Amino acid sequence: MIEFRIDRRSGVATYLQLVQQVEQALRLGRLRPGDRLPTAKEVVSSIAINPNTVLKAYRELEREGLVEARRGLGTFVRRSLGHGDAVDGAVLRQKLESWIRESRAAGLEREDIEALVKSVLDEHHWT
Repeated sequence: MIEFRIDRRSGVATYLQLVQQVEQALRLGRLRPGDRLPTAKEVVSSIAINPNTVLKAYRELEREGLVEARRGLGTFVRRSLGHGDAVDGAVLRQKLESWIRESRAAGLEREDIEALVKSVLDEHHWT
């Protein structure tokens, strides 16, 4: 099950952070179709946010077709955002972790690494 974390200094709305974390978990295969998301009550007790914030995030995910609410049962993942066996995520992750370690050893800070990755991604025109 996913464990949410909120960065109150990020400037990103709390509900949007929840949405982004679910989307990331779906892309990485940490959440799969059929998995249940934590209830609003469970999220509220673990990260001390307003239950309406959780419900807003879940409604947004439902609007995107990623989850479905089942009355009395909870909210469940409907579909994944990952690409299955098309890519070996574990191998790519290992390479990325190695690259990040090299970047840190070269003196780059997190913000430097994020800027570098973003600039390379921006150079590739995604369709």
